Amino acid sequence: MRTYLHIDLATRDIKRETWEGEQLARAGRYHIAKTLYERGLATVDPLSPENPLIFSVGPFAGSNMSNANRISVGCKSPLTGGIKEANAGGTFGFAMGQSEICGINLENASDDWVVIYITKEGEVTFHDAAKYLGHGVIETAALLHDDFGEKVSLGICGPVGEYGGLMSGVSFSDPEGRPVRIAARGGVGAVMGLKKVKALVCDKHKLPTFHDRKGVMQGVKEYTAKLRVDEKVISMGEYGTALVADVMNGMGGLPTRNFSSGRLVDASKERMRMGGDFIREQNIERGGVPTHACMPGCMIKCSNIYAGKDGEEIVSPLEYETIGLLGTNCGITDPDDVARLNMTANDLGIDTIELGATLGVLMEAGEAEFGDVPFMEAALEDIRTGTERGKLLAQGTARVAEKYQVRRAPVIKKQAISAYDPRVIEVTGISMMSTAQGADHTTGNIPTHECDGQTTEQLVAESMNVQMLCAAADSVGLCLFGRTVTNINLDLIMSAVNNAVGTDLAPDFFKQLGVETIKIEEAFNRDAGFETDDDELPAFFYDEALEPTGKKARHHAKEVQEFRAAWLEKAGADLAVNPLPENSVY
Repeated sequence: MRTYLHIDLATRDIKRETWEGEQLARAGRYHIAKTLYERGLATVDPLSPENPLIFSVGPFAGSNMSNANRISVGCKSPLTGGIKEANAGGTFGFAMGQSEICGINLENASDDWVVIYITKEGEVTFHDAAKYLGHGVIETAALLHDDFGEKVSLGICGPVGEYGGLMSGVSFSDPEGRPVRIAARGGVGAVMGLKKVKALVCDKHKLPTFHDRKGVMQGVKEYTAKLRVDEKVISMGEYGTALVADVMNGMGGLPTRNFSSGRLVDASKERMRMGGDFIREQNIERGGVPTHACMPGCMIKCSNIYAGKDGEEIVSPLEYETIGLLGTNCGITDPDDVARLNMTANDLGIDTIELGATLGVLMEAGEAEFGDVPFMEAALEDIRTGTERGKLLAQGTARVAEKYQVRRAPVIKKQAISAYDPRVIEVTGISMMSTAQGADHTTGNIPTHECDGQTTEQLVAESMNVQMLCAAADSVGLCLFGRTVTNINLDLIMSAVNNAVGTDLAPDFFKQLGVETIKIEEAFNRDAGFETDDDELPAFFYDEALEPTGKKARHHAKEVQEFRAAWLEKAGADLAVNPLPENSVY
């Protein structure tokens, strides 16, 4: 059993709900979608007190099961206007589990800025947040640790979230206490700011109780053993996500200078300095840490601690999506430059994907040359201080492109696309087009899939299969980077779930959960007013051939949605998926 906290910020009333069994397995992204849909929140103003902010963790939270302590943060997105689940690693989900907390709903809005402290016994207290306001995330974390001690984990609304910037996320502590693991996408930080919650503080305590603790520990052991010998997991642990930059550059799908090219350098003639191979080698030479776990117990260790020339830490982590959008997409060719910009973005608690795409659009508009690092630093300072220009930039790529009348804006549903050019990385492009989450690669990313010669129908099927599995992983708190093991060992995963929460769920439950999540998200967005045209790629992807491959986008929203609907209907029947929950306000 676990406790679910419903916190009314307006009255400071706290309702405690006991969850057990299958409820605990239907967590994360599924729970967020079901809650928002059942409460009929599709038409609510996302920046109003009526929009709840939901924190949810899976059945293994608080344990040492590898890559199983993810936290999901959800609401109606003020960036896209649709449903949003942003998830993160770090220790906050771990701390919630250790305090026997499975979820937190922040309802309504506080009159004054507050810090909410959750003790290891699950007690909730409110504290005046005035002293923390206006500080960057790093300084805020230091002040909070001074006041609440070191054996806590933090969830922080940064200075951009304080004023409602839509590229703001919620920043969580990593295992060493850095508040740099960000649930970044969709503007969840702006919703936290609207509610005037500066931070959540949660005690770290002890391994939580499980229905069959011995069985869970056996599952942890077996899962870990499989991760240790999986070639893709080993590669990810050795090079980190930065390795994807080498792969995308080679395939010609790396965002470069506002998606005007798919390759930064010809790797046969010039070394790729912005990729995982170079970054790892340089980082080791400088005394940095090339492999690092973002959450307790993780055996993949795909994060890193990036060091400068003097051996001092610049940033942790330096990841592919940041390299691609804030780096090559803006014309940067030196990883030191993107690392420093990354650290500033971390201190602001903002999404580096949205930030990089926004700055790329500004460069496209002629505000600066591509690669102009001082210009990017000045833009970040404007965003930090909330000048008129800074507040505009903080609203993200779509709104900045509209203001500057830039046609080449890489967005879907007003959210910046991730670092995979959809003209080449077609399955991931289809996932970003069709998901209700906005242009989010984590909903269904298989970037190296061979797409040449395959039809739209075939590629939609590939996308939907991975979308189903990703939605399920997001719902049980598993990091997607374990999927080469997770997705072919569903009997092991579900056995561990059953031992954790006392159920007897079949292996197919995992896929059922994924399909149900997708269907509920679609229903929410439909009620929010989204139509097929909202899934279309921006026109320049269809009009402009991407060098060096010469490819143009060839998949349109109407066909994608038709094939997607057919896939969901068949999968729903094959897996005996439950019907949509009742959609009524309660």
